[in-house]
Amino acid sequence: MTAVAKFDFDIAFQEKIAAMTIRDLEFNNRTDGLVKPDYFENQADAALVNIVLNHYKTYRTIPDSKILIAKVKGEVGKTIREDMMDEVKESIGRIFKEDISDVDFMAEQVSTFARNQEMTQAITKSIDYLEKGDMDKIFEAVQKAMEVGLSDMEREYDFWDKADQRKDRRLALESGEIEPDSIPTGIRALDAVLKHKGWGRRELVSFMGPPKSGKSMSLGDFGIRASIQGYNVIYFSCEVSDEIIGERAEAHVSRTSMSDLAEKAEEACERVKDVGKKAGKFIIMEFPTGTLSPADVTRILNNYKAKGVLFDMVITDYADIMRPSVNYGDPIQNSKSIYVDLRAIAGVFNCAVLTATQTNRDGAKEKTAKMEHVAEDFNRVRIVDLLITINKTDEERAANEARLYFAASRNQEGDFSLRVKQDLSKMMVITKVLGVES
Repeated sequence: MTAVAKFDFDIAFQEKIAAMTIRDLEFNNRTDGLVKPDYFENQADAALVNIVLNHYKTYRTIPDSKILIAKVKGEVGKTIREDMMDEVKESIGRIFKEDISDVDFMAEQVSTFARNQEMTQAITKSIDYLEKGDMDKIFEAVQKAMEVGLSDMEREYDFWDKADQRKDRRLALESGEIEPDSIPTGIRALDAVLKHKGWGRRELVSFMGPPKSGKSMSLGDFGIRASIQGYNVIYFSCEVSDEIIGERAEAHVSRTSMSDLAEKAEEACERVKDVGKKAGKFIIMEFPTGTLSPADVTRILNNYKAKGVLFDMVITDYADIMRPSVNYGDPIQNSKSIYVDLRAIAGVFNCAVLTATQTNRDGAKEKTAKMEHVAEDFNRVRIVDLLITINKTDEERAANEARLYFAASRNQEGDFSLRVKQDLSKMMVITKVLGVES
């Protein structure tokens, strides 16, 4: 086994894996959890990989060369011995000259490489276990090594083989035997037109409208409704202060206009406390515009997960004014990466992600904004699972009415509007559904 490892995964191969781990974010995303520092025979390479993997685990991005060097200096005397520094410097120079263009091929090889290295280590450990006569430990070590990299097989979906499973699930959903894998909106008429009878887990939903159209109100409304139903919600705000969002949520829960909250302070407070006894979490985090990235969201969600808190709904208010996890130097590519990463968060954390985007000038003039009226980057439409535009004429605004137009959808029918009554003074974008218009 060792001989095979030396032949297939020699020092040159290991150096290429190290270079890709240290320099390529896509490679890390595709091989997350498979590469380990102790797989590398060169101790300097292993030390650098360890630093980058720890950074990636925390921020879901990779450090640039300046940050890497700063982190290396910080590890001297800790994970890096002082007498290793010449080797580490040499390793940095070599790694940043290495060709890392063949990402697809190398990513495919990592599972085999990881399994091979684990098996080599298992066999080495087994010598000690054999001397102690502990055969169970030998079997456990080898079995664990054989399973490395095989988790991808869990993604396999055999269409023909799962016909009965699909049928049984449809019938169970129809009969009410099982609940849809979603977070109910809190409004039956809205749930009725949604594919999952609520906001689908592992999906990204975006509300689109011109400035001051109620995008943040919509996000806050559906966030607090989910929390009231017992779901855990976290709200990342890049525009509105946490205090304002808190005031709006209190107005919603207490059914009190924001302008009357001071006058009815005691009554509103008691109502919030009473409802909160059975509610899920509703965490609000405020970030200055342009400072929150999907990597930050991931890091924060992982921190809560470590404390045993999982969120059913993640709200970012809003994606257009977030920063990318990696700055590509191109506004369109940066925008695309934000939306791709937010949708990935929905999948990784099995939650519904809600955000918002701006309508362009032409869309703001139309009676009904459609997907082609998205501002700046059409990738925002391509990536989201559901795009709902917020529309209202002057007459509708005066009557506290609006139309929620289902402009684009990946998993359900669209091209229709939900006419609704609103009370934005209480952060309620829907107080009543007036009807459906094709």
